[in-house]
Amino acid sequence: MAMASGTSDFSVSRRQLLKGGSALGLGTMVSGVAPAWANPWGRTSTYSQGVVHGPEVSLVIRREDFDIDGQFARPITINGSSPGPMVRLKEGQDAVIKVTNLMDEPTSIHWHGIILPPEMDGVPGISFAGIAPGETFTYRFPVTQSGTYWYHSHSGLQEQEGHAGPLIIDSATPEAFTYDREHVLLLTDWTFEDPKTVFRNLKTMEGYYNFQERTVADFFADVRRRGLVDTIEARSMWAEMRMSSRDIADVTGSTYTYLLNGHSPEENWSALFKRGETVRLRVVNGSAMSYFDLRIPGLKMTVVAADGQPVQPVEVDEFRIAVAEAYDVLVTPEDDKAYTIFAEAMDRSGYARATLAPRPGMEAPVPERRQIADRGMEAMGAHAGMDHSQMAGMDHSQMAGMDHSQMAGMDHSKMAGMDHSKMTAMQADAATNHMLMAGAIQQGARYDQAGIGLDQSLRRVLVYQDLKAHAPWPDRRGPTREMELHLTGNMERYMWSFDGKKFSEVNGPIHFKKDERLRLILINDTMMEHPIHLHGMWMELENGQGDLIPRKHTLNVKPGDRVSALITADAEGSWAFHCHLLYHMDAGMFRVVKVS
Repeated sequence: MAMASGTSDFSVSRRQLLKGGSALGLGTMVSGVAPAWANPWGRTSTYSQGVVHGPEVSLVIRREDFDIDGQFARPITINGSSPGPMVRLKEGQDAVIKVTNLMDEPTSIHWHGIILPPEMDGVPGISFAGIAPGETFTYRFPVTQSGTYWYHSHSGLQEQEGHAGPLIIDSATPEAFTYDREHVLLLTDWTFEDPKTVFRNLKTMEGYYNFQERTVADFFADVRRRGLVDTIEARSMWAEMRMSSRDIADVTGSTYTYLLNGHSPEENWSALFKRGETVRLRVVNGSAMSYFDLRIPGLKMTVVAADGQPVQPVEVDEFRIAVAEAYDVLVTPEDDKAYTIFAEAMDRSGYARATLAPRPGMEAPVPERRQIADRGMEAMGAHAGMDHSQMAGMDHSQMAGMDHSQMAGMDHSKMAGMDHSKMTAMQADAATNHMLMAGAIQQGARYDQAGIGLDQSLRRVLVYQDLKAHAPWPDRRGPTREMELHLTGNMERYMWSFDGKKFSEVNGPIHFKKDERLRLILINDTMMEHPIHLHGMWMELENGQGDLIPRKHTLNVKPGDRVSALITADAEGSWAFHCHLLYHMDAGMFRVVKVS
């Protein structure tokens, strides 16, 4: 393990004193400023939990006494820190990562967004057996990509207990943009409750953690704004569904402490810059359940990469980052002053923050949190106009008036093999055009909308339609078939699924044919956002950018939304496919994709 020291002297942090010092010298954040390490391109790089450089890496997983936000905790640590250290590799290397489990329970590491052999993907029961207590497992894989990624446990609810860390892969060739220094920002959500208790609470009562319910004052405010009839109709609709229009997040700041690089807002993790420098911020949402809206008041951000893949620059004031997504942004502070990096929870129940400053110890004002928004008819999607009196307590998989449980794995592209001579010429042309129009926005998608609680008239907010790949991807074939999956759930019973079936209820995997080009369509029949992650392959978001549609490993699907992506099924083997909200996945929103 090689580490380059920074240029400043630091005193030992409170959490390091509690731990008695880390044997590997990791996990130290001192004087509120992160230590600096030198990356392979000679730029200053900071991340408060330490760094381990490849290609050969050793990681040790255990439970340790720890100080989180001034309170005693016992999280899962990796090399003495929680979250874990930055693992830094380089494109073109053959990575060798030895992971030793010193806990009394099995564990694993999934390398999120990394293209590698299935047996190295790290999903117990799918591609390998897991890492038993006392055992060491060696991950070996060629590093064929570059960018900002992360790693985390895929065992039980361990991800909620601090088992995560950033993974940075340096490009073998110069990148399309330049910068002077970088900082890695890992967002997480921590609860002092046992994650099993959190899950049990969610199963026990819908809205258990929602302490921001509507009041009488809210009702009268709506009457002034919308009128009495519309307000009563909207309130009745939600009441009949036994849901709240403020069900924005399942788990909220009522139990969560939102952390940035393992540090609470009060601890104020800080990163340095020199005036006039261009600073790269590698932002990863490694939380279990929390979406964040990130902005830096007083600074414009230029988005240059999404999910590790370069995109054409987009200047924004704010961006929403779904669970498991990653965005790289460039900022150029021209003033000799501090700036607050403000990551506000989507439901406005809390925030994570850090400070970007020219000198240690500086702070900037922290913005006031915005008011929680109410879900409206846009969340109903295709369900608008239904008789909502029949929806009370029902399974959302039935809400579109269809039996989605019969649709699992259904191939909607039989047109490719149909006898088109039996169709009219116009029908045949329409079918062919539909299948071959790769990259076009599919009907029902809302890629131009930022999402609930974000006012695009007040500031420039990143939307999916903004994302444009830096260059065309190698496979530019149109899809030969389509596969449609519905995201389904039951809020009252806290059951989540694809096509109305939990993972425990499905008979087998979703089948992809080796090397086929297909279109995956995701339709969200629920009232919640879902970040959908496919292991082993890229999803190319059909956001209207033609040959320059962006590659992503995680797709956010808003309530009532329809999202489509092209996939080249070039990774033979079995792969996990799931919602990356941890408790949704555990409740059944998980499938296996088999490429053969």
